[in-house]
Amino acid sequence: MRILVKRVYEEPAKSDGLRVLVDRLWPRGMTKEKAKVDAWWKELAPSSALRKWFGHEPAKWEEFQKRYFKELDSNPAVADFLARYQEQAVVTLLYGAKDEKHNQALLLQIYLKDKIALGPTG
Repeated sequence: MRILVKRVYEEPAKSDGLRVLVDRLWPRGMTKEKAKVDAWWKELAPSSALRKWFGHEPAKWEEFQKRYFKELDSNPAVADFLARYQEQAVVTLLYGAKDEKHNQALLLQIYLKDKIALGPTG
């Protein structure tokens, strides 16, 4: 599985493959028709408490990454997601944040790639 990351506000493309929204909240001002989302996995997003604590402040990025990975380590939705989509050629993780360098989708991409590399026992 190739995992890409894209802002949900960008134009959908065939090369996106399966488009999966990974935000806890639906993106502001975005209709379902325009988003062309195939699945919405809000369970993979950071908890509401962590999301509010981070507040998209780049200064908190490293700590946010540690806390989010810790949440993902105990999140059964990770295994469910991989079991369901492992055979997909391309999966694009969609997010709504304005900051393209500090968002949960980038971290989720890293996390999922690591899980795939480790295999089913990882």
